[in-house]
Parts: sequence; structure tokens; C-alpha cells
Amino acid sequence: MKRLLPLFLFLISVSILAQNTAVNAGEKLIYTASYNMSGILNDIAEVTMETSAVKTSKATLLKLKCTAATYSNWDSFFKIRDLYESYVNPKTLTPYLYKRNINEGGYFKAMKYNYSHKTKTIKSVQTKSKNRIENKSFKFNSGSRDIVSALYKLRLIDYETMSLGSKKTITVIFDRKETKGQITYLGKETINTAIGKKECYKIAIGSTQTNVLKGTNSNFLWLTADGYKIPVYGKFKIPVGNGELKIKSVSGLKH
Repeated sequence: MKRLLPLFLFLISVSILAQNTAVNAGEKLIYTASYNMSGILNDIAEVTMETSAVKTSKATLLKLKCTAATYSNWDSFFKIRDLYESYVNPKTLTPYLYKRNINEGGYFKAMKYNYSHKTKTIKSVQTKSKNRIENKSFKFNSGSRDIVSALYKLRLIDYETMSLGSKKTITVIFDRKETKGQITYLGKETINTAIGKKECYKIAIGSTQTNVLKGTNSNFLWLTADGYKIPVYGKFKIPVGNGELKIKSVSGLKH
């Protein structure tokens, strides 16, 4: 169950220059996270994604905030209180500042990125348990981004023009490292959700070595096939188990 939110935001930064027509300030998406224990899916946590406008001395940014918290009856077993934030350009979702603060089963870690797109450098500050602080600068490539802005960027892709099985290269910065992978478009599928029956774009998320069309991938995401492209359902599989994320409620949409 560790790193529940990163599983949801797993490997999905796409190297495109699409303009934001889907996400605005004031949006709030709430999910139920389930984990498979002894063959039974248990609802263990709530994941919330919300946006807001933040004014600085130079511009107005869009704040993308993601939180994950175990339900109280699971806290004694493995308590999770995770917070991820990315401050981005509201038109392109290009990130300028990223913050991560996790508390999982008593393990604490905080990370902060300040992006310099001119020099392709990130100044990072990492804090672990017992207030151990480490400052480090590192280079990043164009199109690479943190996992929060990566997930929202996924909603800007024009899936209507993609053919079945087509792929896009992806790069995510996590723990100061760039990780490459890919998404594979699997066509449209209509599913039942807590917000009604939705026609969705189905995508697979994985590494460049997997061939999802031959069944070598187990991480999937369904996004509404409309102007919002809201992630409404996700399935993931990791070495220690598998789980699901299901939409619970939606408010404050752009249109």
C-alpha cells in the first residue's frame, strides 16, 4: 500500500505542446482507492484532486493539489497522509514549482522542485525523518515533468486522432530521476461509474518494453471521452498486489 498516490499518477507525462482546454481553477475530483487483500478488494483510502488559482508577483498560476488519506478504520494498520502539489502555467500546464509531502506508516519524506526552464535545471530540497535536509540541483529534459502535472497533462491529448494501439513516449521526474515509459491507446469503452455511465478513452500505462496488445501490461486508465477527459477508473498491479481507483464525485468543471 505504500506510495498509493504515485501509483495513480504512475508514468504519464506526455511530450506534446497541447493547450489547456479541459482544466480550470475550482475543479474537484474525489476517488475511492481499493487494494486487494487475500483476494478481496477493500476500500482503504480516499484520493482527492483539486485545482485553484494562485497569484504571484509576476503571473497567476494554476495550483494542482492531490491528497491521499486512508480511512480511519485502516489508520491503525497502515496510516497514509500524502500531499502532492504542482504550480503550473494555466494555458499549457508547464510546471514551475512542485511539492511532495508524504507520511506513510510513520515514514516521512518531503521534496520540493523549483524549475528553471531556461537552463533546464531543477533546484530541489529533500527532507527526510529527523529533519535531514539535502539540497541538490539536477538537469531535466524538455517535456519531463513531475507526476502531478503529468497526470493533468494527460487530459490534453487528442485521443480522437489516435489509432488503436498507437503509443506516446512519456517521461516523469520522480525522486530526482527521469523515468521513461509509454502510454498505449486502446480505443473507447463504456463503463458504469458513480457519476453515471460514461464512454471513455482506455489507455495502458507502462514501460517501453511492454506490449499491451499481447497482454504484457496490467496498468490501465479510463478517461471520459469528452472535453474534460476526467480519469474515472484505474487499475494497477505491482509486485506486492493490485488495486483500483474509482471516481466518487466531480464538481467545478470548466465548461
